[in-house]
Amino acid sequence: MREAAPHSPQLADEVREVFRLPLERVGFETLTHNPKNGVTGGVWRVTAAERSAVLKVLTGSGNTTGTWAASQDPRHWNFWRREAHVYEEGLAGAWRPWGITAPRLLASVERPDGDVALWLEDVRHGEPATTWQPDRHALHAERLGAAHGRALADGLLLDRPWLSRHFLRDYTSGQTVGRELLDDDAAWQQPLVRDHFPAGLREQMVRLRHEREWFLRTVESLPRVFSHLDQWPANLVSYRGESVLLDWAFAGDGAVGEDIGNYIPDTFFDLFLPAALLPELASAVYESYVRGLRASGWRGDERLVRLGVCASAVKYDWLTALMLSRAADERQLDYGGTRTVDAEHRYRERGTVLAFLGERAEEARRIAADLGLDR
Repeated sequence: MREAAPHSPQLADEVREVFRLPLERVGFETLTHNPKNGVTGGVWRVTAAERSAVLKVLTGSGNTTGTWAASQDPRHWNFWRREAHVYEEGLAGAWRPWGITAPRLLASVERPDGDVALWLEDVRHGEPATTWQPDRHALHAERLGAAHGRALADGLLLDRPWLSRHFLRDYTSGQTVGRELLDDDAAWQQPLVRDHFPAGLREQMVRLRHEREWFLRTVESLPRVFSHLDQWPANLVSYRGESVLLDWAFAGDGAVGEDIGNYIPDTFFDLFLPAALLPELASAVYESYVRGLRASGWRGDERLVRLGVCASAVKYDWLTALMLSRAADERQLDYGGTRTVDAEHRYRERGTVLAFLGERAEEARRIAADLGLDR
């Protein structure tokens, strides 16, 4: 179904530049994205016969308050123009020698209203990672490890003034919905929570919340590497033999293992794979990541990698509280808010993953003790 074109006075000029066609000859389809993020003015697939491209509009004048407010600070985790910089300066292709890339930039247009229109290669004919099995995720992890291993050895790509800093700390600081419910007996007795969260999860998540500062300091003390910081199956496609990463808006300074610490649980939180496969995927992805690190010449202490993966569990300390706050909602919506999901299934699956993260947090404590790190 043909949708109305997004409103912009100079859109016709952009279409002519990219497609060499008048505006009325192309169609627009709205693509799923996070509608709460003030940085994103919209994402569309633009088609003309057999040709297509993706239009992503970045704006610094979107939501200016709340968790997902657009920031004008180049180091802020949600700096509105970062993704344009990543594409324009070629960092999106920095990992190509190891089999990871991004869609080709077709055009980057500074609009008169201050927004930036990114016109990107459409990779819709690739295989989305939302359909992958564990072995395919492991291949991507090995590629990422190889890229990170070389970057760690060379110390490259962290000198741009617009790369994010302290992403984990700043992102989690803004996620406060339901935090007061962690210590609320009634919240834990809601049917969805009581019947589908594993025994002991409350103690694990409350402790993680109370020790949040230690976990953040621990992650921040680890070796640093250029990181995507939003790796999950919805942002990844296999296309022409490469792993194609989308949405580079958070890219910046991360700890070794932090991207994997995000990737593993996010593969299950939005129900792309059943939680029963979590141990298999977690093992395969971690081992492949380390294999990639070693193959590209990194000779550091592997315990630091494992600590980065495990301590990254702190990124999700807010999710338990959010789920407590939404346990009475009549409808549970998927990512993008367009479809309902079965509430009992979601709480059961997410509860399993949260318990896994609780175990990872405990492992991080043990590794830190073994390394003699201050608690």
